[in-house]
Amino acid sequence: MAEIIQKDGTWAFDGDTLRIVPGSDKSVGLLRRTLGETAVPLGALAGIAYEPGRRSGRLRLRLRDGACPLTQVTAGKLPDGSDPYVLAVETRTAAVAEYLVDEVRTALLLDGVPDGPVDGYLLPGPALPMTVGAGDGTVSFDGRTIRLEWTWHTDDKKTAAGPVSLDLEDVKAVHWQPARGLVDGYLRFVTTPNAPRLAPGSDPLAVELNGFKKDPLMALLASAVVARMPHPHAPRRQLESAAPVGALEGPAAPPAEDHDVLLRRLRELGELRQSGVLTEEEFAMAKRAVLKRL
Repeated sequence: MAEIIQKDGTWAFDGDTLRIVPGSDKSVGLLRRTLGETAVPLGALAGIAYEPGRRSGRLRLRLRDGACPLTQVTAGKLPDGSDPYVLAVETRTAAVAEYLVDEVRTALLLDGVPDGPVDGYLLPGPALPMTVGAGDGTVSFDGRTIRLEWTWHTDDKKTAAGPVSLDLEDVKAVHWQPARGLVDGYLRFVTTPNAPRLAPGSDPLAVELNGFKKDPLMALLASAVVARMPHPHAPRRQLESAAPVGALEGPAAPPAEDHDVLLRRLRELGELRQSGVLTEEEFAMAKRAVLKRL
């Protein structure tokens, strides 16, 4: 078990799962505190790095494309304070952070985890039902229906239209953009992909975000919706047969591995043993795992 405990949170790795628990420090972002404990399976990871800093460093996870609905909808735009896959590390515990990085990287190597995209979410969306109020509206989602209601300072065009209800099966895309400087952000639900886009402040299918504390929670709600929509990398036959509403069934079974690829993997493991990167015990364990797939 490799574990690092910081005011920002705790990361613990047991060889198969990296368990992330947000800290209680006031600097921990509202999104992370609301999301709570997250269990990241090894197969969802594309990499991990420790970034040293002058006063504090950062542990940063890189997830495989399509593995997490939150990273899918935020596309790298979450600030570090809100990102559940970033941990602030005190300089004096840098060695512990580097040890955890080594353990995770070794496990990825021994298990032969690819860093390419996946065709099904490996992490679930947040628990439902969920309601978030931010910007000029409140959005609720129960797994089947998305409801948008407006606040007193919403644009007259939106308030005149009244509350909006959308069936999940009618939503084709979800776009989230944080506020940047003087430019407002938004959470937008797309039902007609090629239709002209109104400004978020006037669009009855969008919530305008002004850069305040609760804005990141709209990204969390967006991930709850995205997690229950067809996966963007799913095979065409899976997309065609996917039920529009309901719980996720998990990723499709991976295709059988190519014989030559497995033989090449064995040669790579042998070279790693000869160069001293792998111990005899680690090599034997990895070799058995590959031979089982031949």
